[in-house]
Order: sequence, then C-alpha cells, then structure tokens
Amino acid sequence: MKRIDFEFIEQHFPQRPDDAHKGTMGTLCALTGSCGFSGAAILSAKAALCTGVGLHYQIIPECIYPIFASSVYESVCVPVRGNGKTLCSDDFTAISPTLQKATAVLIGCGMGNSDDTAGLLHKVLRYAKCPVIIDADGINAIAQHIHILKDAEGELILTPHVKEFSRLSGLSVEEILSDPAKVAADFAEKHSGVTLVLKGHRTYVAKDEELYENIAGNSGMAKGGSGDVLAGIIASLTAQGAKPFDAAVMGVHIHAIAGDIAAAKLSRTAMLPSDIIRSLPEIYKLIEDGRDNGAS
Repeated sequence: MKRIDFEFIEQHFPQRPDDAHKGTMGTLCALTGSCGFSGAAILSAKAALCTGVGLHYQIIPECIYPIFASSVYESVCVPVRGNGKTLCSDDFTAISPTLQKATAVLIGCGMGNSDDTAGLLHKVLRYAKCPVIIDADGINAIAQHIHILKDAEGELILTPHVKEFSRLSGLSVEEILSDPAKVAADFAEKHSGVTLVLKGHRTYVAKDEELYENIAGNSGMAKGGSGDVLAGIIASLTAQGAKPFDAAVMGVHIHAIAGDIAAAKLSRTAMLPSDIIRSLPEIYKLIEDGRDNGAS
C-alpha cells in the first residue's frame, strides 16, 4: 500500500497547453440531482468546472432546472422531464446525443435510490464508451444489481462511503471499519478493472493490485455535500484525460487538501462543502506555478 502525496498530483495533473480551448480540455456529462437534492448537482458541477474541464453538460430533471441554472452559469443544461422528481430510463433517448460527446460521465449524486435510477444507470453503462464515475445513489442502484458492472463499455470509478459500500459488498459496517484497506483491495481484486474509492476517515483508492491511502483531510469535511464535491473533482480530471485510477488518487488528495485549507481559514465547525470548492484554486495555482517555474 502506498500513501498519496502532492508529488503524485504534480506528476499526473492534466497539462493545460497555451493553445488549449474548451473543446480540447474534456467534456463531462453529469446526470445528477433530483427534487429536493439540487445541491448535489450544483456542488459536483462547480467542483468539476473549477477543476478545469472544458465543457460541462448537465442533464437534469426539469423540476430543478431553474435552481441549477441560476446557480451554475458555466454549464450547458439539458433539462428533461424525468418522472417528475428525478431522471429515469425513459429519458435515455433524449440524453444519448449528449452522452456521445462525453469524455467522462458522472452519474448518481443526489439522484434518489429508485428503480428509475437503476434503469437509467444500466443504459448509460452499456452505452457510454468513456469512463463513468458512479457516486451516491448510483452506488445504491448497483448494490441491487451488481452484475451490471460487467456490462459497462467504459472504465468505472465507484466512490462509496462506508454505508454505501456495505450495501455494495454485503459486508457489515463493522467488518469494513475493522480493516478498510483490506476490504477495498479485496473488492478491487474481485472486480478487475474497476477503480474503488472507499471514503472515510482514511480514504482508500484501489484497482486490481494497486492500493493507495490518503491521510489528509479533517472532520470538518464530515458534512453532506462533501462527497459531491469529490465526485466532481474526480470526474473533471478523468474528462480531461487523466487515467481513471490516477484521477481518483489525485481527486481524493486534492479534495482533502482543499478541506484542510478551508478548515485552517474557517474552522472545522464552520467550514462548508462549498468552501472546499473555494479552496481549490490555491492548490491549482501551486501546480501551475511549479510547472511554469520548471519550464523557465
């Protein structure tokens, strides 16, 4: 097992050439949010955009479209009817042209745990040839139908917290917490090619025989919405061309460092997930300054 450090980020963070334009810096398609959970869509979108993706397409239920569009100006919105509350499999025909443009897909944040989510997820996995990042209710949907992992056309990143991983793996929370590194490694070995991000006090990133541990971060991040921020960061890095496993390792550490910056400024008690996003530019400025100095 290796420990994640800032050097890994510096080595693997996507390059941003001087002649870059929005079409060359990746296209992320996000299927997130539902009635009552617009914040999950907003936080993941803002985190993805702040992490540098060139184009962000937000497929969103019509019921929360006004909330999202008035909060995130930089996304291209694709509102669909859904079932009145969330996205559903009946929307697939309407959203498939957008999926064709994607270099990565994010699905699950705030979608709701339902048959509609599971049905749409299955169609997306069989259709999308790019990497797919599955978070939150997407994880819960897989837990009921884990065989669909084998149907995926593209590489997968799963980002469960401990309770979601309990549903996914069939292990109890107590069993997971007793040795999270081992259970993460065992899952990765069983589901070859899948990148697992097992979130917790110590977050573990596993794929095949690779295992990384993250020790940065703090208890101020233990608030609803922090996971949506992480999902957006990882999805953005993947869309920009980072290998899915590398994107997951980088994203976990970037998220944690940004959380530590926010806590140092605002306190662990008062910091919010949105403050993690506001702290991201400090990290990216360090990376860019280091590369500029190295080039000179």
